[in-house]
Amino acid sequence: MVVTVSLVALFGLVLFFLLRSNSLGYGSAFTAAGFGFFLASTGASGPINELATAVINALGNL
Repeated sequence: MVVTVSLVALFGLVLFFLLRSNSLGYGSAFTAAGFGFFLASTGASGPINELATAVINALGNL
């Protein structure tokens, strides 16, 4: 759970800075957020969370 909250905060900050630098439009940001929201409710959310956890654990072991 801690990893998920941290990643949400990280991706939220990246999205915020992309919007502030005009590298990403509001429509694209809305589409990306909507995609992430609906992706989380599919069966793909489990493997994505496991992959993110494995990558974070591997980085911690380096």
